[in-house]
Amino acid sequence: MALKSSANNLKGAVLNFNDDAKDDYLPSISEAELSDEKVLQELDQLHGELRDQVIVLGHHYQQDDIIRYADVTGDSLALAREALNSTRRYIMFCGVHFMAETADILKRPDQTVILPDLHAGCSMADMANRQHIDQAWATLQEWTKARIIPVTYINSDAKLKAFVGDHDGVICTSSNAEKIIQWAFEHGEKLLFFPDQHLGRNTCYKMGIPLDQMVTYNPTIWNGGLTPEQVAKAKVILWYGYCSVHQGFTLEQIKRVRAERPETTVIVHPECCFDVTQNADVAGSTNFIINYIRQAPAGASFAVGTEINLVNRLARECPDKTIFSLSPYQCLCTTMYRIRPRWLLASYRAIKAGSPINVIRVDEKIKRSALVALERMLAIS
Repeated sequence: MALKSSANNLKGAVLNFNDDAKDDYLPSISEAELSDEKVLQELDQLHGELRDQVIVLGHHYQQDDIIRYADVTGDSLALAREALNSTRRYIMFCGVHFMAETADILKRPDQTVILPDLHAGCSMADMANRQHIDQAWATLQEWTKARIIPVTYINSDAKLKAFVGDHDGVICTSSNAEKIIQWAFEHGEKLLFFPDQHLGRNTCYKMGIPLDQMVTYNPTIWNGGLTPEQVAKAKVILWYGYCSVHQGFTLEQIKRVRAERPETTVIVHPECCFDVTQNADVAGSTNFIINYIRQAPAGASFAVGTEINLVNRLARECPDKTIFSLSPYQCLCTTMYRIRPRWLLASYRAIKAGSPINVIRVDEKIKRSALVALERMLAIS
């Protein structure tokens, strides 16, 4: 059932993304009630008034009108860890649902995680669900006696984090993927990596695993489109998932930059496809890209293969350098963009009224299993 209500008359809404049926709640502050300018003015007021109660976490891909209120800016795991260091009661996570779930798994019992727009999801995370992973695992266990270590990218549902926790696996980020995969091969003979095929392929290839020892499991095809013989030969089983933003960068775009701006360094995220990362000058995580560009000498030129809000922000922060998107289409994370000032204001209003909305609560059983995998990752890293 869809619930629509004025943020002035809210009685609270809680969303558990581990339920099969997701709540369709979305607070509404119409333009008739407040203009964009008035929204920002009231946000300025409440942000200051509730500063001792609320920490605002802003993912790098957020628009500037959200980042202006962020107490901390970073990638998903860095933000979740920052929340742990905060003494504030409310964690306002301006990101997407899997990020807010991770914060809820890691937070203290006295803290509450809020996602300003419950529809802010992640298409990559949605490409793997627990039912499909369970089916794939059963098939792979039947086909091989080799020990398989499951590794899930942090960009995944809490149920998948719980799966790897229950099956002696681990979680990774784009920053620590190489170290995590090395650990996995120290503890098993094969790797099941989900949901992002590109991060898995790019990292494993960088570590010396040839492409012919990697196969892709597609959950929309019978048995993933694989045979027992293919699985027996493979060291790495990659899930057929990808980031819609980073999928937008192509080898043709790199060739165009090489021809038109030969002095430019092409730097991309490892969620880009294999041909793009192999032909780029540099590939690395979001934080790696930020630090690499910031530390570059004045006059340097960069074509950046990642989300456009971050690219534009870097260009403004580093006016002594030339920074532009590798793609002429300026790839935007549309689900991240769902976090709008109006929804942030509605969440603030509800906190002030004493009835928080859009609370993220992971089921306790799932949380315990997922925490095993998260803590294992943190120990390895």
